[in-house]
Amino acid sequence: MTFPAHSTSKRRSPVILCAVLGACALLGGIACARETADLFRQGLLGTTLLLFTLVSVALFGAELIWRALLALGYRPIPGCADELLPACTVVVPAYNEGRQVYVTLQSLAASDYPHDKLRLIAVDDGSVDDTWLWIQKAKEHLGDRLTIIRQPHNRGKRHALYAGFRQSAGDILVTVDSDSIVTADTLRNLVSPFVMDHRVGAVAGNVRVLNRDKGIIPRMLDVAFVYSFDFIRASQSMVGSVMCTPGALAAYRTNAVAAVLQEWLHQTFCGQPANIGEDRALTNLIIREGHHVLFQQNSLVYTEVPVTYANLCKMYLRWARSDVREILAMTRFIFTDFRRESMIGTRLNLLFNWIAIIKVPVFTLVTGVALTLHLATFGFGTVLGVILAASLAAVIYAWKFGTFDSLWAFVYGFYSFLALSWIGPYALVTFHRSGWLTRQVSSTPTIGRTEPLYSGSKIFLHEVKILD
Repeated sequence: MTFPAHSTSKRRSPVILCAVLGACALLGGIACARETADLFRQGLLGTTLLLFTLVSVALFGAELIWRALLALGYRPIPGCADELLPACTVVVPAYNEGRQVYVTLQSLAASDYPHDKLRLIAVDDGSVDDTWLWIQKAKEHLGDRLTIIRQPHNRGKRHALYAGFRQSAGDILVTVDSDSIVTADTLRNLVSPFVMDHRVGAVAGNVRVLNRDKGIIPRMLDVAFVYSFDFIRASQSMVGSVMCTPGALAAYRTNAVAAVLQEWLHQTFCGQPANIGEDRALTNLIIREGHHVLFQQNSLVYTEVPVTYANLCKMYLRWARSDVREILAMTRFIFTDFRRESMIGTRLNLLFNWIAIIKVPVFTLVTGVALTLHLATFGFGTVLGVILAASLAAVIYAWKFGTFDSLWAFVYGFYSFLALSWIGPYALVTFHRSGWLTRQVSSTPTIGRTEPLYSGSKIFLHEVKILD
């Protein structure tokens, strides 16, 4: 199968352009600050705005410098030789996924991980479309390599994963979303940190966008994902505390999961079962038990992302609510001796998470007030601020791929400011609510269809290698 193409050329012109845009925004912001200084000093409101701006800039700068120093020193662990790799089980939960689950399973089966050490489990979580038929089709082709489970009714991803965990074998558990595909060396690279470091309890894979060609939103998210993983998670990995192993691709030491499995399965919030944030919750528990959580940049997974504004908001709202819940949960143990090694990095990660959660609604309010009072002055400053904030993601993407697709970072910056800034404040006041919100039932059966999954990504069913 083929994957979304990224340029491998190391053209530096996109890097230079993105850096210049960021530098211009910085210089413009400094010049703008002189003009707005008098406005800031006018009364209590002006003083408050000035104080908020100075504190925000100082905190942002401190976090940026800290993360940049860590990320610059990050290197993924190379894949181990076959004889060193442990036995592992890959669990793929699926709900109303249709034919995509078949492609996901085939991509896993085509892995270069030793076949005698790899077991696949697909769990249909009570789908009402033809997902089960596609899972059965995969079973026909993969035989004993694949175990299939059908839940009697939909209970949620957490329970689907649990059903797969109960049937697992081996030292390592891997979870892969049913709308994702992996490369040949994904599993090998994902599992290798467990071999090299006994302290590792979980590993986060590197998530990229599968359906990049399906519109503006996927292209923006592709740049955002590179920033989130290659910069944020890389820096977190350097202190052994990646805050969330992604549902699209993650691995866990089996005995680490076993120690917290029942607590994770029966997690509640405000007296109700926790039906969201199962990946973040499991990561929290593993960190609490003293294990390290790392990021593997060389372990790639391509996953489908929303293409509409409504579904994007639902996804981000679910993530934001989960963030609030799990930050509260982590706060309960973060100042205990949960790890023998240094805990400063983990505590700083949590601190910056708290700052981000609090800063977003305050920033939204302050910006709204400032724009209302002095639209022209603060409007120009806001534009410069968005460009400056987006420039880092743009430079990272441009440096990695050498393409002008990095400019989507600036589009995403304005899109996020104008259309998504409400999500953080709304999540803060509704974090008690659960629900996935996103999965839609397909009205058209897919078992007999053979057209491309994504017309631009050129993935065809007949191109998927069938392994007996």
